[in-house]
Amino acid sequence: MAKTASKQPKKQKHIPLRSCVSCHETKSKRELLRIVRTVDGQVLIDATGKKSGRGAYLCAKLSCWENAMKKKRLEQEFDMSISEKDRAGLDAYIATLPKD
Repeated sequence: MAKTASKQPKKQKHIPLRSCVSCHETKSKRELLRIVRTVDGQVLIDATGKKSGRGAYLCAKLSCWENAMKKKRLEQEFDMSISEKDRAGLDAYIATLPKD
């Protein structure tokens, strides 16, 4: 007896989607940068996407970051004000972004 190969379509892998808090575009999680509020109240960039805490996502575009900082979108998302030290860390990252 010969085995018959079943031609079932491959299951498509689930791609998690997130929205930018500045421009509200929905993109795959890997395309956006995660900013996290840790349990001790720090706000920092989460390059791995796995740090524990409340996360918010932003596009890797200068305009999105400037808009989010100007309109205090991260403060609204995290329901707290960002310390000067944490803001300096975010501003240092913003300085490395290319112009849109």
